[in-house]
Amino acid sequence: MAEYNSAAIEEFKDIWVFCEQRGGKLMNTDFELISEGRKLADERGSKLVGLLLGSGMEETAKELGGYGADKVIFCDDPALAVYNNEAYTKVICDVVMEKKPEVLLIGASNIGRDLGPRCAARLHTGLTADCTHLDIDMDKYVQFLSEASTIDLSTQKFDMEDTNLKMTRPAFGGHLMATIICPRFRPCMSTVRPGVMKKNVFDEAKAAACEIEVIKPGLDEAALKEKVLEVVKEAKELVDLIGADVIVSVGNGIRKDPEKGIALAKELADAFGGGVVGSSRALVDAGILSPDHQVGQTGKTVHPKVYVALGISGAIQHKAGMQDSELIIAVNKSEIAPIFEIADYGIQGDLFKVVPLMIDAVKAAKAAK
Repeated sequence: MAEYNSAAIEEFKDIWVFCEQRGGKLMNTDFELISEGRKLADERGSKLVGLLLGSGMEETAKELGGYGADKVIFCDDPALAVYNNEAYTKVICDVVMEKKPEVLLIGASNIGRDLGPRCAARLHTGLTADCTHLDIDMDKYVQFLSEASTIDLSTQKFDMEDTNLKMTRPAFGGHLMATIICPRFRPCMSTVRPGVMKKNVFDEAKAAACEIEVIKPGLDEAALKEKVLEVVKEAKELVDLIGADVIVSVGNGIRKDPEKGIALAKELADAFGGGVVGSSRALVDAGILSPDHQVGQTGKTVHPKVYVALGISGAIQHKAGMQDSELIIAVNKSEIAPIFEIADYGIQGDLFKVVPLMIDAVKAAKAAK
């Protein structure tokens, strides 16, 4: 193995994405990160490489090429079939130290949040956690600031030649956005929040053309201090906000009768067909709904076909998590609620009176078809 020095930044190249698998199946976050990695690789003029750990998944790995990967490095070993922190950290760090990628992106899943910091510490580099925006090209970053911040750019001086990865994440409970760079060490590492990056359209020809490099780590399972004895799935069914086409979210407007408000939201979601119930942070903090329902900077970022906001004022932290929805419908008593600024359709009124009418209208429209 070539000598590894994380400070010798001129030796590092290419954009890498760690691709998580569970039970031999790639996760949706992999496709989002590969799509985002494709954008960064094009900005940098470098290759995009997927890093996959598992067992017997060589053909499955090609699917990553369909979303933009030029190459997939597949570390194939029975000991990697199920996530094991010790084994995964060792294999990833060994490969990174040998091949020296400039950027390493990891999904901010439970596994990614566990794995990322350990790898960063062993690789002697920095890690920005829970990112919601990434840029390399400085012009694009400044454009992002002009659209997503209140900074007076005319008073700022930027180094337009800066090619560091600019990693933006929420800070102070979502009240601020911080952009972090790692100028002195490589690889630049970040965990990226699931659902925030848009997935490319799958291209079968690119999948077929994707290069697969298979590495056999030859792990000695007997030497591993950590062993996975059993995988037990939690019995509790969680809400899949990220994969939903229709989300009906509730906020402080249901406080006078939370049970009825949630029931109305669920009935409206069902009327649309396959919809799910989301929530603002206020209701989660109050214990009215569980954290898996939360939409916003400190919750989940979603891009459904239809997003209905019931009794949600539209604080900037909530809007950041849903403003890219294809169609936004808002119901609020206050005519000056900020949610109306981004709504395609806004209804001023009491949601307990408005929502039953909406349910009837949706059902009638579907029946007419």
